[in-house]
Amino acid sequence: MAVNRSPSFADALKCVVSGVSAALSESSSIYSDLGDVSEVIDSIGCTFDESFDLIEDPIHHVNNMLHTSDNKIHVASNLMDMDQDPRKRLYFSDGRRKVDYVLVYHYRKRSVVKGSPSQHRLSIISNGSYPLGVEGKDPEGGKEEPAEVVLNIGPPDPADGEKIMIREEFEGNLKEAGLEIEHDKESKFHGHAFIRLHAPWNVLSREAEFLKIKVPTKKSYELREDKGLVATMNEVWRKLNRPFQPNVPHQEQENSRTKFLSHCFSRDKLHLYNIKSKDTFFEHSTRSRIVYEILRRTACTRTCQTMGITTLIANGVYDSAFPLHDGDFRPTGQVEGKNDRQLLHDEWARYGAFYKYQPVDLIRKYFGEKIGLYFAWLGLYTQLLMPASVVGIIVFFYGWATVDTNIPSQEMCDDAQNFTMCPLCDRACDYWHLSTACGTARASHLFDNPATVFFAIFMSLWAAMFLEHWKRRQISLNYSWDLTGMEEEEEHPRPKYETILLQKRQRKKKNKITKNEPERGVEESGELGKDKWRQRLLSAMAAGNPPGHEKLTWRDRLPGYLINISSILFMFCVTCAAVFSVVIYRVTISALMAMNPDPEVKANMRVTVTATAVVINLVVILILDEIYGMVAAWLTELEIPKTETNFEERLILKAFLLKFMNAYAPIFYVAFFKGRFAGRPGDYVYIFNDYRMEECAPGGCLIELCIQLSIIMLGKQLIQNNIFEIGIPKLKKLCRTLKDKERDPEEIVEHPERRQQWHLDYDLEPFDGLTPEYMEMIIQFGFVSLFVASFPLAPLFALLNNIIEIRLDAKKFVTELRRPDAVRAKDIGIWYNILSGLGKFSVIINAFVIAFTSDFIPRLVYQYIYSETGTMHGFINHTLSYFNVSNFKAGTTPVISSLNTDIIFCRYKDYREPPWSSEPYQFSKQYWCVLAARLGFVILFQNLVIAMSMLVAWVIPDVPKNISEQLKKEKTLLVDVFLNEEKEKLQLIQSLFSKDLTQEHQEELRVPDQTALPLQQTQPGAALPTPAPASTAPRTRPRAASFSQFTGQMSMSPRSDITQHTAV
Repeated sequence: MAVNRSPSFADALKCVVSGVSAALSESSSIYSDLGDVSEVIDSIGCTFDESFDLIEDPIHHVNNMLHTSDNKIHVASNLMDMDQDPRKRLYFSDGRRKVDYVLVYHYRKRSVVKGSPSQHRLSIISNGSYPLGVEGKDPEGGKEEPAEVVLNIGPPDPADGEKIMIREEFEGNLKEAGLEIEHDKESKFHGHAFIRLHAPWNVLSREAEFLKIKVPTKKSYELREDKGLVATMNEVWRKLNRPFQPNVPHQEQENSRTKFLSHCFSRDKLHLYNIKSKDTFFEHSTRSRIVYEILRRTACTRTCQTMGITTLIANGVYDSAFPLHDGDFRPTGQVEGKNDRQLLHDEWARYGAFYKYQPVDLIRKYFGEKIGLYFAWLGLYTQLLMPASVVGIIVFFYGWATVDTNIPSQEMCDDAQNFTMCPLCDRACDYWHLSTACGTARASHLFDNPATVFFAIFMSLWAAMFLEHWKRRQISLNYSWDLTGMEEEEEHPRPKYETILLQKRQRKKKNKITKNEPERGVEESGELGKDKWRQRLLSAMAAGNPPGHEKLTWRDRLPGYLINISSILFMFCVTCAAVFSVVIYRVTISALMAMNPDPEVKANMRVTVTATAVVINLVVILILDEIYGMVAAWLTELEIPKTETNFEERLILKAFLLKFMNAYAPIFYVAFFKGRFAGRPGDYVYIFNDYRMEECAPGGCLIELCIQLSIIMLGKQLIQNNIFEIGIPKLKKLCRTLKDKERDPEEIVEHPERRQQWHLDYDLEPFDGLTPEYMEMIIQFGFVSLFVASFPLAPLFALLNNIIEIRLDAKKFVTELRRPDAVRAKDIGIWYNILSGLGKFSVIINAFVIAFTSDFIPRLVYQYIYSETGTMHGFINHTLSYFNVSNFKAGTTPVISSLNTDIIFCRYKDYREPPWSSEPYQFSKQYWCVLAARLGFVILFQNLVIAMSMLVAWVIPDVPKNISEQLKKEKTLLVDVFLNEEKEKLQLIQSLFSKDLTQEHQEELRVPDQTALPLQQTQPGAALPTPAPASTAPRTRPRAASFSQFTGQMSMSPRSDITQHTAV
């Protein structure tokens, strides 16, 4: 039904847009011919008395333009053909230029109508596919083509318009840097747009020279071959290892005896390099790193920042930026062979390949040196856990084999001894016999035996050996990966740092203007002043000369430092409070279970309380771990680090301190505090005046430490390291898929097999860094080294976890994560310092665990000082003190006793004077003797182990001998190569000048009357020689003779010299 009235602009716009939208929805494609707009308006029933011009937003016009000049941006279809080669997904639409990097942003596009603007009654501005007022024509055939017309259906978001302009400026700067860009065709009203970047050879060669990237040269040499017994042993070892080697072609090349010299790339020495194809000379990881360096340093003055892509992603201009994977990781059935991603999946990222070595060189080639070093370190750590696991198993079986012959355990299990022990709690608990703790005593001997001391010393030396082996391995990898002599690259400031610095400049400039020109500031308009200031600031930033060269000082960071210190101390208090809460839980549950009349509940009271408390500890640790990770990132941001390296190091240090405290606080409590402050019968220490502090089990606290350590270690590895790593990424991917499907369901459902590689990679999870991977391994290293004296099986469980962890991480990197940026690194950074600190700290902790937590020192003291027979008979009676039950405080004695009522004395574990002595219940001489022995053992153990560790570090050189020899040989060969090159250049120049002199001499011989003496030609009045015929060769430049005399390579007689100059 037509409406005949003079509408407002809003009514007209609403009517037209609703009709056009309906027409678009009925069409099969947004590019179908809708005919004349007048027909559409007539069909929808909108009648107007006057016309309206709908003017499109110029920002949207800029974003959607398709240039027809030489400086055009190529627009390609989002989908590939059904029969297209999957490898073509990695190239531009021309199939020749490879995609080196991808930028992604989200766009919103207005309704599109196909037709010519001149045909429409409404004035609609083109989106830029052809010049305004000119029909779109084919440049070759001159045929008119219908152009896309955009109807402005509403006011644009100013923020989106600003982002569009920033992207245009940034991409223009990228083209000026030499990169080639290809855009997607925005075929939907909104969605993700992908920008492909390609670096041509001139850009790659320029940046490779700037970054000093080492590449192999044509010069090669043969490695020195071993002879004799060493060669035979190496050959046998290679044959034994062959089934465990990954089937990687790159690995076979690395094992060859030929080594090519490497040198920093230089455009002046292209003849030195073996350049078979410029497209494949640089690896894909190197190409993507070069493009990323350009992206990172390209400035965009609209953002008032000096950094490029990092700042733009932080400000939401781009969603993400990443390099592409090498196609699908699944086998495609191609005869030509597998790509690197498929090789990594088949030979590394499968659980079925757990027994094979890692293809470290291929990992480095695909992911870069930083990730390659992580997996090389993890592989070496896992390999060295094998001997530690074997020794731990031997120690455990030694304890299991000797438990029946252990005299202290036999005495505790002997009912004839009839040791009546004091109650474990007030009133509700009864007296009990020590023989009821027989099972605990026997279990304690499995971990608390003489072999435990040997194992603690062994693990301390193992930690030192592991660090030394890693240094050697790291240097070997640096040599094989051409990282020797690598200089530290200059890093760009972080976006947060530059934002704070910009705010500081603005405040300083504003204060200066306010102070110097108060009257002028009042007179001028506020908006005008802001615009002038913004223009001056943008000009200064564009010139690359920030005003004043300010930088953030300690005064700017002082508030962040204060918040950091107070927050970390607060987190420490939270951890201690959590541990104390679990202690209260153990005490209260023990008291409640002791009141239970069921004898079975009382018998299992200690095991039940210990197990449930450890599980609660584990849950608290997992929760606080996640919280502490976020808190550490927040605190690091407050410090305003300048570069990403500084940020990463400070984040690692804070996260490690918080997570170390969180993971080990319950273990430290059981090892060194539990039972130390419980008091004695008649003088116990109470919590809240009602609950007694808990004591260690009759067999000692070492068995409880073992239970605590094993459950926390296994729980963290099983839940946090594996289930979280598998489950959380899958949940994130599912949420992203559902979110994208809600945003644009057709893009996900329609033609999923025809999507390009950049679409597939964008669906993967972004790479968040290696900090979580390193952190879980460092915490595990602490479990293995710090308290290994209480749990010899810790290396075995760590080994089993790492075998799964390597394949789990590999599968995650290959199949579930976007390809990370290839980052060069010579070492593992601050993690090595943390490992070294843990190794030294483990010596102290193990010394105190053996001395104060286990009964090793009391047994030695008794056997060699107090035992009458020199054996362990009577040791249990020696460690138990007497207490007169009449000295109990009122209201603390057992209400009902199932034992004999005439009990006079009960026993408790401590070294105190008996009640009949002159100083009852005071520490006895045995206590001080044992304490002195414990302290002496700590000092002896520390000095002995540290001295042995230093000896191990001295014996094992940091640089392998063969590597040092090859480095010297390569240096000499490189010098020879460049000397020979200079000599060849000089010989070439000399040969050219010699040839010139020979030609000139031959020309002189062809001159008429050349039989006359040269002196006759110089006599006064002598005629000049007749010129050579026209048919003779042209004469060379006369300065060639003087240059040959300078080189001294051509001996010329004085007469010939005179002749030449006279002829000239």
